Amino acid sequence: MTQYSVLLIEDDLTFARNMTDYLIKQGFDAVSVGDSAEMFKVIDVRGVDCYVVDLTLPDEDGIVLIRKLRSRSNVPIIVLTGREGIEDKSASFELGADDYITKPVDPRELVLRLNSNLKRVADAGTASNDILHIGDFVVDRAKHEAYGPDGTAIKFTLAEMHLIWVLAEANGKVLSRETLVDAVFDGDGPETFRAVDVSVSRLRKKLSKEAIVTVHGQGYKCGLDVARPE
Repeated sequence: MTQYSVLLIEDDLTFARNMTDYLIKQGFDAVSVGDSAEMFKVIDVRGVDCYVVDLTLPDEDGIVLIRKLRSRSNVPIIVLTGREGIEDKSASFELGADDYITKPVDPRELVLRLNSNLKRVADAGTASNDILHIGDFVVDRAKHEAYGPDGTAIKFTLAEMHLIWVLAEANGKVLSRETLVDAVFDGDGPETFRAVDVSVSRLRKKLSKEAIVTVHGQGYKCGLDVARPE
């Protein structure tokens, strides 16, 4: 039986602990964080099958967080919040949320919603949507790795995976560092721009120098042919 990983972003620590404990008892690999900054640290080192997001967080509005998450991942996002207004619901769904639950909530309902959304993703055959041919490499987004012409597996960090995927899907379009920061990283300023450059350097070493092309004064683009499997 597949053990799905669930990340709960919730600043009510007692509620988060109780809900996480319940999810673990129901067979989920569940962890919780109290704000978006902590969340990004977690997802840079582990995969997540579903996000459960509170809209009222101490460091960032959950609506903004949904947009950032959706730019990085296609996994289900479930909003779990005390905000009942139609404006919040509309904004959440427009930015990519898959479900919306208002508090108070019976933990059994959250389990039902989780199972429903995860089953929908599995039934949709997401595996084929997570594969790209980039030059001579087969890139598997779900596994965070690529396979070279000789079948050798190349492991990516989550940030590296997001970066090459965003560039590949841009179809040769040049993306600025600002755009890549919004799509891949959390934050702004010189340190975050530097993180883009470092990830680009690592990807060139893992794939090839031609994989990512620098367009001076503009940004980066994928320098290899990109195709989806038939």
